[in-house]
Amino acid sequence: MSLVVVTTSARVAPGLLSRQAWTALETGRVLTGSAAHPCLPYLAEAGIDVQVVTPDAAALAGESRTDTIVWLAAQDGDEDLMRAVGYVAVAMTDPPEIEVIPGSYDLPGARLLDLVQVMDRLRRECPWDRKQTHESLVPYLVEEAYEVLETIGEGDYTALREELGDLLLQVMFHSRLAQERGPDEGFDIDDVAAGIVAKLVRRHPHVFADTKVSGEGEVSDNWETIKAAERAAKGEVESVLSGVPSGQPALPLAAQLLRRAERAGAPAEFADDLPGVLGARLFDLVRLGQAEGLDPEVELRNAAREYRRRVEDWDAVRKAGVSGPETPDEDS
Repeated sequence: MSLVVVTTSARVAPGLLSRQAWTALETGRVLTGSAAHPCLPYLAEAGIDVQVVTPDAAALAGESRTDTIVWLAAQDGDEDLMRAVGYVAVAMTDPPEIEVIPGSYDLPGARLLDLVQVMDRLRRECPWDRKQTHESLVPYLVEEAYEVLETIGEGDYTALREELGDLLLQVMFHSRLAQERGPDEGFDIDDVAAGIVAKLVRRHPHVFADTKVSGEGEVSDNWETIKAAERAAKGEVESVLSGVPSGQPALPLAAQLLRRAERAGAPAEFADDLPGVLGARLFDLVRLGQAEGLDPEVELRNAAREYRRRVEDWDAVRKAGVSGPETPDEDS
């Protein structure tokens, strides 16, 4: 006969099982190792008798030789038990057939539910996490965003996964803090997700509606038109520079202001005779770079990265006690 192992996901409602799993549960003798398995009430409602037993690999393998046994695995998969059953079966002269049937599958994004649960527990039980506020977390949000930027700039896509996780934690943390303000003033991670979904659908009518576009330029124009309509609906005073965050670093701020102004047809001389000698020169360099199709932030970051490499190479040689490249003589 056979041993049929039915697995389930903790991230899917326990009553939602595959048809293949229901068929197996309805045709075999069903056993499980926990009286608290979340699927038990639904199986009882369907008239399926489940016997709760102490997990025993030898007993499961032995009984499966003469009967069809359906093992309803714990939601962690009962991996240790199943591994032991496999060892016992291999040693048998007439081993049972073992089949694993997934009763439910994780949907894309299901692991985000784990993050919600972990964040809830940290907020309740960790002294450090418990005392944080939106304001105290600001430095971490900025730091994690820059670490994501660094891994992309270095092409380190293995590290990118971890850094994106750290950034996602900040989104989750701020949402959890907001949730504690209650339904009248606060919001939770579902509200955050719902808001961005609605915005993306609204601003992509060429994907989710019947709008036709000729290319990415028209997509960008439509995006700005829709944003302007949204601001008008909120009663916000409209400006060609609306939505440009002044709190961002100065280099990308200058670049974004110039892009917006140029798109709106603002006079080029507005960039002349700006205050501050160094500031005016930097602003002019940003303007010239954009005219050549260059991103000033990317260009400066690449230059800084190469400078850093040269200094680190020089420092490594110096510490090794070997003469490095001579520095230029100011008098020569």
